[in-house]
Amino acid sequence: MSDSLGSGPAAAPATPPQTTLRRRLAELRGPTVAPHPLDARALAALAANPGCRRRALLDGAGVDKAALATALGSPAPFGQSQFAFMRGNAFEAKVKADGGTELMRLVAERRGGAAPPGAGEVFVPDLSAAGPEGRVARTALALREATEAAGWALLDHPLLALEVAGSPAYLEPDAVVVRPDGRWTVVEIKSFPMIDGSADAAKVGAAARQAAVYALALERVAKVTEGAEVGHRVLLVCPKDFSNLPTASVVDVRKQLSVTRRQLARLTRIEEIAEALPEGTTFDVERCSGAELTTAVEAVSAAYAPDCLAACELAFHCRSAARADGAVEALGRGVRGELGGLTTVPAVLAAARGEAGDPADPTVATLRRAAALRAEALAEGRRRAAGARAEEAVCR
Repeated sequence: MSDSLGSGPAAAPATPPQTTLRRRLAELRGPTVAPHPLDARALAALAANPGCRRRALLDGAGVDKAALATALGSPAPFGQSQFAFMRGNAFEAKVKADGGTELMRLVAERRGGAAPPGAGEVFVPDLSAAGPEGRVARTALALREATEAAGWALLDHPLLALEVAGSPAYLEPDAVVVRPDGRWTVVEIKSFPMIDGSADAAKVGAAARQAAVYALALERVAKVTEGAEVGHRVLLVCPKDFSNLPTASVVDVRKQLSVTRRQLARLTRIEEIAEALPEGTTFDVERCSGAELTTAVEAVSAAYAPDCLAACELAFHCRSAARADGAVEALGRGVRGELGGLTTVPAVLAAARGEAGDPADPTVATLRRAAALRAEALAEGRRRAAGARAEEAVCR
């Protein structure tokens, strides 16, 4: 018998917002396309350019930007060579051999001068689990157990989670060391050499930005782990001089941590960007033509700068578009900041020639002064060249 007090069939449960977002992101990259993982290097590049909605959306949706750039006709020479990849893996295996004995010695020496643990004194937990969520949970459990045990522990390729613009990103550092005092140290293992105790500054800077992302993700676990503290000094392990022997240097990443934390907070939430797209927009490289992909990409605003050439697979495509539009961003962020409200090269030239712009505007006044000085210098050069020609003619 039906319930006479009922008011009709029960309403269907609402779809959780996170499920709706994941479905939408799957539609954007293509229903049959597996999501491309967002690693620490990509996340550091994203944090360095938080105003780029295009990269935020593509990375959040797991779109393979290298494949997309190729489909657009602007491939970027990104990634390591197979030789460099194999060399890096071989060096990392050497550093972690014998239960990480050499690595733990370097950590003990460089991070406070403590005596290195002996054989069998290092806890190396099994971090295998089903799926990324399972591995993240297993990593968090291993970190808590190691901290409670107040001993040495080495987590080999743990998996950490970090929310980026409302979407989870899974990060896998080379290693995390837990010390007896509860401090957690991020370890970055790189195959570029450290000669006479120092390495290439640009490569060290890139490694520091990556390590800062890992430390930021570790802080989330440390907040719910009693007695845990994430060290702001990470250990960079590299080959010594021109050998294959490992050496290490401590890198302070407090500045990178602060910048990354602030920049990630500025990122527009991915669902807001996705909602603003035209109906049916997709970046499915398997089903869409180059023209369709170009339309989809141009539907999301970008913030191109020359720095993107070293950090983003779509940089060549965005550069071409910026140049075609005459955008001053193509000249660099510094130039863009100096020009204020003048956003295109034609507008800048018109202001310099006195054809447009407010003369009271300091930027316009500076441009006109620079144009006048340039014209004066060119006139003087022509005058001197004419005098030299006349003198030569007299001598003949």
